[in-house]
Amino acid sequence: MNAQPAVAVLLVASTFAATAQTSNVKPPQAQAWIDVATYSGMGMPGMGAAGGNPLGALGGLFGGGAGAAKNSFGQTQTGAAGRWVDVTLMTRANPSLAEAQQAVPAGFLSPALKLQSPKEVRTPAPRDDDDKVVEQDYERPKGKLLLYWGCGATVRPGQPKVLDMATASATDMAKFFVSRRATQRGAHSAVGRPVWPSPADERMVPDNASLVGEHQFSGSGVPEGFRFQIQAAQDLMPALQMQQVDQGGATDLTWAALPTARAYFIAGMGAAKQDEMVIWTSSEVPEAGFGLIDYQTNAAVDRWLKEKVLLAPATTHCTVPKGVFPGQGGMLRAIAYGNELNLAHPPRPADPKAVWEPVWAAKLRVKSVATVMLGMPQMGQMPPAGTEPAPKPQPEEKKEDKMPKPLDLLKGILGR
Repeated sequence: MNAQPAVAVLLVASTFAATAQTSNVKPPQAQAWIDVATYSGMGMPGMGAAGGNPLGALGGLFGGGAGAAKNSFGQTQTGAAGRWVDVTLMTRANPSLAEAQQAVPAGFLSPALKLQSPKEVRTPAPRDDDDKVVEQDYERPKGKLLLYWGCGATVRPGQPKVLDMATASATDMAKFFVSRRATQRGAHSAVGRPVWPSPADERMVPDNASLVGEHQFSGSGVPEGFRFQIQAAQDLMPALQMQQVDQGGATDLTWAALPTARAYFIAGMGAAKQDEMVIWTSSEVPEAGFGLIDYQTNAAVDRWLKEKVLLAPATTHCTVPKGVFPGQGGMLRAIAYGNELNLAHPPRPADPKAVWEPVWAAKLRVKSVATVMLGMPQMGQMPPAGTEPAPKPQPEEKKEDKMPKPLDLLKGILGR
């Protein structure tokens, strides 16, 4: 691989989407999407990040997918513990591109990754407006949802916000389920768009892997010189290791700040009683968080920080209020947002009226996600030295075992 530096420009994430319909801005001849994810804790099989109803939305909160024996495409969305990278490449010069290569630095499975196009997929290939936020549709659930928000030892006045499915109007449901979301299209599977991992290259991402350095794509119809640098700010993030300590019914959550985190967000779910589910988030304002445990654009993260929806990057502590989760039983999902990278070559002309047709463009998204159960350390984690683990329920509390499990309750409420 040549050491020649890439000539690229950092783009506003929505540049192509916002200007695709203007005659002087053309979509790139070739495009690469790279999704980078680190998962720690435990996954929830059967609750993937996508879906067409509130179950799918809540799956976005709590992840899903069991660990894979070998690497396969799509692991950046499953929630399985580990470090994952998904890559998709397309070129307009060859819509039937079957295979390609991505030359990578010595620190990441060098010398190259082998990309292969899937032979068939259930969903159609995405349109040119790849930066459009992906919306979700919901089916009407049943039961009650109780929403709490904010870090602190006690529940704040005016909480919880309750949604009773038996009496809720369409407007009530829309207000409850609609949450902030700016997740754009990333790595995806489509015929004619080679991906990695692939059947030809199922290597796992090493524990000490690094993406920092030069990357170059090649293949039939792929433009010459499709190469760029990935900096440390977009490298694989460390695991988000969350520790918890019971404080008289409230739960203190602590974690080590991740160097490249742009912000944090935590969401919790638990059973209250039959056909009732509790949702809690770390937001300072009412926010269900259905769409937040996923990649978000840099601009959206910065905006939500100002709105106090997200926790600042220097934050290392949050307390789940006492009484939110009956019996201290609940599942938490936390995300550290990395820095999204958008590159294109050549740069956009200074004259806004001039025609701009990038030869290539690349989008890279980064996140680190943790799943923990209240009262239990993360999978494979031991409490830090000198820290008392959350106490186990006393014998008289065994009656809580009769409470429905969160996943079972969720399925009952949402009709699944």
